Amino acid sequence: MHATVWLVGTHGPTQFRGESTATGFEYIFPAIRGVQAGREYYASMCPLSLIPKIFLFDEEELAPEVRAQRVLNKGRVPALARYIIDNPDDYVFSALTASVDGTMRFVSASGQGLGMRIGQLHVPMASRVLINDGQHRRAAIEAALRDNPSLGDETIAVVFFHDAGLERSQQMFADLNRHAVRPARSIGVLYDHRDELSKLTRLLALKSPALRGFVDMESSTLSGRSGKLFTLSALYYATTALLQDIDVSEKQAYDLAAGYWEAIDQLVPEWGLVRKRSLSAAEIRRQYLHTHGIALHALGRLGNTLLQESLDPEIWRPQLDPLGQVDWSRNNCDWEGRAIVGGRVSKSHQNVVLTVNYLRQHLSLELTTEEKQAEDAYLRGER
Repeated sequence: MHATVWLVGTHGPTQFRGESTATGFEYIFPAIRGVQAGREYYASMCPLSLIPKIFLFDEEELAPEVRAQRVLNKGRVPALARYIIDNPDDYVFSALTASVDGTMRFVSASGQGLGMRIGQLHVPMASRVLINDGQHRRAAIEAALRDNPSLGDETIAVVFFHDAGLERSQQMFADLNRHAVRPARSIGVLYDHRDELSKLTRLLALKSPALRGFVDMESSTLSGRSGKLFTLSALYYATTALLQDIDVSEKQAYDLAAGYWEAIDQLVPEWGLVRKRSLSAAEIRRQYLHTHGIALHALGRLGNTLLQESLDPEIWRPQLDPLGQVDWSRNNCDWEGRAIVGGRVSKSHQNVVLTVNYLRQHLSLELTTEEKQAEDAYLRGER
């Protein structure tokens, strides 16, 4: 006979509890039974308060060959935890995947039909429940609960597999991550409705006369035949750099950014030629740098310097005029080592800094300490 010893938590009509049995204590989860590759697995819901207590993560001190997971990147955890805490009514976490090294029992709700797949999963409390996928989510949940314990009654989906040994657990990790593809940054900006700069960048791409119709809203890399001049992600990073530490309202931020990119448009005649269909976007991208992410980012940083001094367009616009004399052609040997390395455009931080330096020199602006150090190293390398 089962004796209920404690109630872990409730969420609606579903209970999660521990019970004592003839063979020891058990966790009992509502679950659905499925089959993959001839093996049974179980999908359930688990209260967040139980996640840190039940689900283990491989010890970091173990050698990689005897672990079933990568080492936890602790630097990722605070951002994930903050995401939960800052969005208690709107966060989304995908399922955890775990292996149980004990003997799980599944008790069906019925002996026939769909009821055979629905029931209760009994997991011995003495079992080792190891996270195969989702260790950073687990750590973030634990951190978020310390800050907001009321999250404990909320639930996350968990998929339970039988633990078939280290080799099988390692293979599960490899298989779960084999085809994982990080979405393009552009589509992340397009779909992000929390980030104010993402919203602003989308508006720029859709409304600005200088940009409208020529920003790829989904891809972060333009194909050779694309009819677009810019990617949404490149515009996002450039606009972020432009508005960094500029304390203004949302509308003012949009007006500043739109005005700035329209001013740049007036100084880069090739952009206008594409809008007039006199030149193709693909041709411009092949021959010039000013549509590439590194150039936009550098222009954003340059504009930020001017906006820090004055937000008045009557003051900062005339200061941009020397940019009209910049030779943006990829054949310009001045770009080698700055924006181009070995014939290819480089987006590294160092190359962004060196590109900013080049533009600052055209505007007779002083370099920051970091920029001067990068410039000195670049010049020493030339010699």
